Amino acid sequence: MNTDQSISLKAFRVQSVRCVVALAILLCSVPLVAAARRERVIDSWKPVNYNVSLTFNDKLTEITHARAEISVLLLKEKVSEIDLDFGELEIDSVTIADRTARYHRAPGALRVILSKPMPRGTRFVIVVSYHGKPKDGLILANDKAGMASAIGDNWPNRLHHWIPCLDHPSAKATVSFTVTAPTENTVVANGQLTKVETAANASRTWTYNEAVPIPPYCMIVAVGDFAELQPSQTKITPLVYYVPQPDKKFAMQGFAPANPSLEFFSETIAPYPYEKLALIIGATRFGGMENSSAIVFSSTLFDPRPVAEPMSKTFNVRSGIVSLVAHEIAHQWFGDSVTESTWSDLWLSEGFATYFAGLFIQREEGEEAFQEYMKNAADKYFSYERKIHTPIHDSDTEDLFKLLNPNNYEKGAWVLHMLRSELGDKDFFSGVRRYYTEHRNATATTDDLRLAFEKVSGQDLREFFRRWIYGAGHPQYDLSWEWVGKEKKVKLVLKQTQTGAGFPNSLPLEIVMPSGKRRITLKPTGKQTIQELKLDEAPSAVSLDPENTILKEARVMPTPNRLKATSRTRAAHAI
Repeated sequence: MNTDQSISLKAFRVQSVRCVVALAILLCSVPLVAAARRERVIDSWKPVNYNVSLTFNDKLTEITHARAEISVLLLKEKVSEIDLDFGELEIDSVTIADRTARYHRAPGALRVILSKPMPRGTRFVIVVSYHGKPKDGLILANDKAGMASAIGDNWPNRLHHWIPCLDHPSAKATVSFTVTAPTENTVVANGQLTKVETAANASRTWTYNEAVPIPPYCMIVAVGDFAELQPSQTKITPLVYYVPQPDKKFAMQGFAPANPSLEFFSETIAPYPYEKLALIIGATRFGGMENSSAIVFSSTLFDPRPVAEPMSKTFNVRSGIVSLVAHEIAHQWFGDSVTESTWSDLWLSEGFATYFAGLFIQREEGEEAFQEYMKNAADKYFSYERKIHTPIHDSDTEDLFKLLNPNNYEKGAWVLHMLRSELGDKDFFSGVRRYYTEHRNATATTDDLRLAFEKVSGQDLREFFRRWIYGAGHPQYDLSWEWVGKEKKVKLVLKQTQTGAGFPNSLPLEIVMPSGKRRITLKPTGKQTIQELKLDEAPSAVSLDPENTILKEARVMPTPNRLKATSRTRAAHAI
């Protein structure tokens, strides 16, 4: 997900969200993670498939009838109820095996009582029929042309406002949508379009099926008066753009980065994981939302900006559009196919999407554009960290929207960049592919990623992850150096001045001498590292991390001898 409506990657328009799940009233069927922020975990039951039917009225202002068939698998013995997350839509009936089931409602919750305690391994289908206008999750509003539309927008846990579910990213399931809407509308949803039927009452029914499990926040429908465009020469998967009529002329140009990014990620990571890719412009509170195979971008995506923005030399669109489109498409692999197990692991989604968008820029726009992208990412993180000092792996923040921050996006991207620098391209990309393959269509934790990198590289990365993911902050380096002429050596003193423990990153240095440059690597053993190096001639300068491979603040400090030399030089010029 990209949270920037203006495409600058992150100026998130915060909107208040009320708590939707009264966890205190839930019984032991879904226990809670023992942390300051309590999360649902899949424990006693899990959803396997959702079969959702929706019928809209002729103005797309409400759901006149909905039916959700939830296929359930029990994971514990003697389960007596299924606790679904569900909003405030009016329920018409709840059945199991065509028999009326008892249920209890509470704010954000629907507890379905089983006729008797059921054993582990039992499978059955709960059918909930309901209707009304959702308060959130499914946005019923006019598009930029004033035409009625209905767009799913579920992150982080808003699906339950219009579909009863287990509303946590780890509760992945397959889903099919059968949507009936007025004939003038087009319907898009996750997965493959399998059928369109036209009825006599000026309506059409569209059926989509997503055959691989996806997180609930990615389950959407999009209904509206869309212009439908399809680029030529799409080798990876069917690619279609659905945009409001005013965006029709620019859509092919605006989405020009889409097909190349699909090809790049498919080559770099693994084959594209879904049946198609639809890029939709519609109602979302984010700059872009990575719904599996049906990405929704803000209605302002192609609008002119009041202040000129840099342009892509490759695609002839604003550079921000390039990074945003690549970011959301990268999510199809990271976040959608491999999903974070807990909200504390959100960086596995957002950090990956941010970095892989940068890698796409590196390939298409060149090294200079990539370095600028990473510098901007670092600046955003530094600005954030000066105000809020928390680790990437944040188990305390209650407001999930506040996790959409530069820790999970920009710092997460920099963690991957540093791992690439530490491991080298071969082991880094092999580790990424191993991580993806082992957790495709499932969930993963930060430790799963660490183990994948350790297996391919043979390195112990526990300290790196402990400091960069589970700890806060970044290194602040002071490097001083002194030439000892009698012994023909340079003495290097590296100090880490940040609060807390030191960072373990190997630190590249470049020593400049009259005859040329020499690269060495310092390997910190604590917060102060001293190293002496034999040289044939005196250095004129020493630079720290010349290729900008570490997220840091740094100073190269003159030594007393060099200060004296500088003073003598200035005095000589004065004479």
